[in-house]
Amino acid sequence: QVQLGESGGGLVQAGGSLRLSCAASGRAFSEYAMGWFRQAPGKEREFVTAISKSGGSIRYADSVKGRFTISRDNGKNMVYLQMDSLKPEDTAIYYCAADRTVLIQTNPAAYDYWGRGTQVTVSS
Repeated sequence: QVQLGESGGGLVQAGGSLRLSCAASGRAFSEYAMGWFRQAPGKEREFVTAISKSGGSIRYADSVKGRFTISRDNGKNMVYLQMDSLKPEDTAIYYCAADRTVLIQTNPAAYDYWGRGTQVTVSS
C-alpha cells in the first residue's frame, strides 16, 4: 500500500509559477506510475500529467503541455509538478495518484491510491 501527500499549493497571479510536491510512503514507490489530476468546482476530475515508473515516459494533457513539467525522484519517494505560466483556468484541487500498471493511464479510475489534494488558485 502507498500513502500519498501533496503540498505546495497556494494563491498565485496569472503568469506565475508553483511547484507541487507529492510525498509517498509505504513500500516500492518505484513500482508505481504516478499521475497528477485536478478537479475544479462543479467539474469532473481530469488528467493533467503522468510519469512512468522509471521516469522514462511522460504524458501531458493538451491544456498544460509546454507549461507544466512532471518529474520524480525514486530515491526520495517524491513526485513533482512544476507549473509555469499559470492561467485562471488552472484553478483546481490538484491530486497525485499511484498506479501499478505498466502503461501510463489518463483515466482516474485506473489509479490505485490517491492523496487528499492541494488547492491551487490562480487570480486574473
